[in-house]
Amino acid sequence: MKRATLVRMGSTALLTAGLAMAMAMPANAAPVTSDAKEIQAALQRDLGLTPQQAESRAQQEKVAWSVEKTVRIALGSDFAGSRFDAKSGKLVVDVADASRVAEVRANGAEARVVENSEAELNATASKLSQKSAPKSVTGWRVDAATNAVVVSVYGNDAAATTWAKSLGADVRFEHVSVRPQTYWDLIGGQAIRTSSGSRCSLGFNARSGSARYVITAGHCTELGGTWSGSGGTIGGVSGTSFPTNDYGRITVSSSSAVQTGLVDRYSSGSDVRVTGSSAVGNGAAVCRSGSTTGWHCGTVSSTNATVCYQQGCVSQTFRTNVCAEPGDSGGSLVSSPSGSTVQAQGLTSGGSGNCSSGGTTYYQKINEALSAYGLSLVTG
Repeated sequence: MKRATLVRMGSTALLTAGLAMAMAMPANAAPVTSDAKEIQAALQRDLGLTPQQAESRAQQEKVAWSVEKTVRIALGSDFAGSRFDAKSGKLVVDVADASRVAEVRANGAEARVVENSEAELNATASKLSQKSAPKSVTGWRVDAATNAVVVSVYGNDAAATTWAKSLGADVRFEHVSVRPQTYWDLIGGQAIRTSSGSRCSLGFNARSGSARYVITAGHCTELGGTWSGSGGTIGGVSGTSFPTNDYGRITVSSSSAVQTGLVDRYSSGSDVRVTGSSAVGNGAAVCRSGSTTGWHCGTVSSTNATVCYQQGCVSQTFRTNVCAEPGDSGGSLVSSPSGSTVQAQGLTSGGSGNCSSGGTTYYQKINEALSAYGLSLVTG
């Protein structure tokens, strides 16, 4: 019998990532799309609005922005900005000439007389782009509420004032205690790298209270070091179990790294949203995502398989005919047993073969890892 060679999808040849209000409407009203319903639901949640209040606000804003277009054209150079006022449910229009107030009110908006026109404010903001800002400057904006250009400064650096004056810009300053930062998503199946240079794949995101973690293969986390993803640093290893098991966790210490319940399908389509981790049985269709070979699918041939590597054996894994290659280690294995929801199943461990000729791959069960660490899966 020809002997198959088992390959750990990680370590030196390291695998990098795993896998797979209805409201009555007038007869002449346009139908409410599903996306619009999602926005109304979010407004209710985040602004503390009832369904009726959310609907009322949507109608008020529709009227307000229609009025804004008309008034902006009519006022010309005297237009100084506008904003929707949630308390009154009306548009507030700033005018640089008091004689234009009645005109604004005749269009159903409230009026406020201010010193600077919108054109003047925009010109001031443009001046600030003409010369590199000191590192203490975290941004600037045209602020309708104060009819001014406001420069945000981290700390009390006098250089910010000197910089603005050197450009002849008449601005207001505000001091901020935290610098802005970019945000990036932690998505299953995408590449993660350790400071030693090895690559694996992100499995799933999990939490315990306010503590945040990335779950991936244990033969990856045993390498230690600081791990990074597509947007920068994730954090350090805070748990590893390999062999016997093949799971580990990386603490998400970067405030810019945003946990998601998503798994990357690469060229096969948009990301899928994981909604839970109900385990499937033998014969189940599954897909996995990994940073080397992307998205591949197959079936489960055993839900209780032991795979033995040179470093030791890993037991109670899923055995599948889904292919994988080095770098895919730790990546997400998912299923959609109901055809409507996506369930997390496991983490790519290792196997034999490749994605050109096919192969056999083993997956550490995700529920075992979550239970061992007392974690909750981050879902979509």
